[in-house]
Amino acid sequence: MATHRAFHVPSAGASLEPAEVETPSPGRGEVRIAVSACGVCGTDNHLANGGFPNMSWPVTLGHEIAGTIAELGEGVEDFAVGDRVAVGWFGGHCNNCDQCRKGIFIHCANMKVPSWQYPGGYAESVVAPANALARIPAELSDVEAAPMGCAGVTTYNALRHTRALPGDRVAILGVGGLGHLGVQFSRAMGFETIAIARGAAKAEDARKLGAHHYIDSTSGDVSAALSALGGVSVVLATAGNSVAMGDTVGGILPQGELVVIGVSPDPLPISPAQLIMGGLTVTGHPSGTAKDVEDTMQFAVLSGVRAWIEELPLSQAPDGFAAMQEGRAHYRTVLTV
Repeated sequence: MATHRAFHVPSAGASLEPAEVETPSPGRGEVRIAVSACGVCGTDNHLANGGFPNMSWPVTLGHEIAGTIAELGEGVEDFAVGDRVAVGWFGGHCNNCDQCRKGIFIHCANMKVPSWQYPGGYAESVVAPANALARIPAELSDVEAAPMGCAGVTTYNALRHTRALPGDRVAILGVGGLGHLGVQFSRAMGFETIAIARGAAKAEDARKLGAHHYIDSTSGDVSAALSALGGVSVVLATAGNSVAMGDTVGGILPQGELVVIGVSPDPLPISPAQLIMGGLTVTGHPSGTAKDVEDTMQFAVLSGVRAWIEELPLSQAPDGFAAMQEGRAHYRTVLTV
């Protein structure tokens, strides 16, 4: 049996460790991908600490995967060996549950996530369902494509499903791994874009990313600052901070939307009166299917949106992971094989 290099977490809360693991052949409806790039996502930290149900150990992290198909399983007809593909948080659907029968694959009752239901991309090789694959456009490198499978699709897909129209004001809460892409996508979609982050340190980057305005959330009332700009149609909340999300609500225009993609276990401090008086909507938005990832990458090609990436070789996965955990990582760290 052939083996390949990987980095896994042996138990909840443990450190990343190198490992030589078996390289399985793909089963029916699956492919084996020779991984060339894998993004390091904040959610990897939750997975490493056992923050999801029904986890089994060890866990090979990584759900922003890009590479080349090396082997086809039985019944895979729409892909060929040598195709460049990406796999994101959406790691496959069952096609049989009620949600799949409705065509709502992102809410498949048996949806698979790389690193949760099967080994992820901090590795030289990954076996994944064919229905999880997104074709990478020729204009994107594998390193550029990898973050689009989670950070990219989550922000792009959330924004394109709002009711905002070009010229409307849209605020992006948080300028990090998700938010720095959210700012770019918002600008590229024609929205008057407002970036909100803690402190003045992100102001210059926010401008470079395309923000028309920057609000330092530590310098005063965020809702008042949004209202002073005329109010916003949408707040895309990428920062996993419930209080910060609640602090934006007073600056949302009537019939506007708070779209939540930043993960936090804390309740949102929003009153029914705030929702009722403005007719506001609060929406939780999941990432997107393989087709949504393809749409995201194609829009990135058309618009020039790219993640700001620091590349590290797979051998330095523990360093890149630790930097993300400690909040000192670049906007997106991508491990290369």
